[in-house]
Amino acid sequence: MKVAFLASDMVEQVELTAPWKAVEQAGWEHELISLKGGEIQAAQHFDKGDTFPVDRKVGDADARDYDALVVPGGVANPDMMRTSSEAVRFVRDFFEQGKPVAVICHGPWMLVEADVVRGRHVTSWPSLKTDIRNAGGLWEDSEVVVDNGLVTSRKPDDLPAFCAKLVEEFREGVHEGQTATTGRTV
Repeated sequence: MKVAFLASDMVEQVELTAPWKAVEQAGWEHELISLKGGEIQAAQHFDKGDTFPVDRKVGDADARDYDALVVPGGVANPDMMRTSSEAVRFVRDFFEQGKPVAVICHGPWMLVEADVVRGRHVTSWPSLKTDIRNAGGLWEDSEVVVDNGLVTSRKPDDLPAFCAKLVEEFREGVHEGQTATTGRTV
């Protein structure tokens, strides 16, 4: 299995590294996809964290080459990415192909921008609640929420449950219900 991690500068480091470790422990490959080549600068809350090498720019990535997607949070990370039509398309493509997706913290902004939350049960950092509801999502204040292959969590404290559920959903593979909720056909 090959998992794409979509992140940019100011990604919350632990929300990148904990799922990355879970994917590695499951024996799967992963690639870091970003808006630019080179490296991205992670954050540890509002302090600088480590840098991570980018494997592929999002404009050069194709969802068909991956089995699943992880979108970590951090306030600035998804806020920057949602302004990129290529990043939004990349996220939407996973839903249109029925592939599992795991998103945490502020990452659901990408789901809102990709127009894939309508009618779905989703959780996030609490400040996204109104955005998710305005996009037609059903926001819940829960540690982890699973809806047809979509795994969402609120914050770093939720990472153990988030990582366990993403591994479980990724193992299940394509979810037919994933494509039905986008209102689009594959």
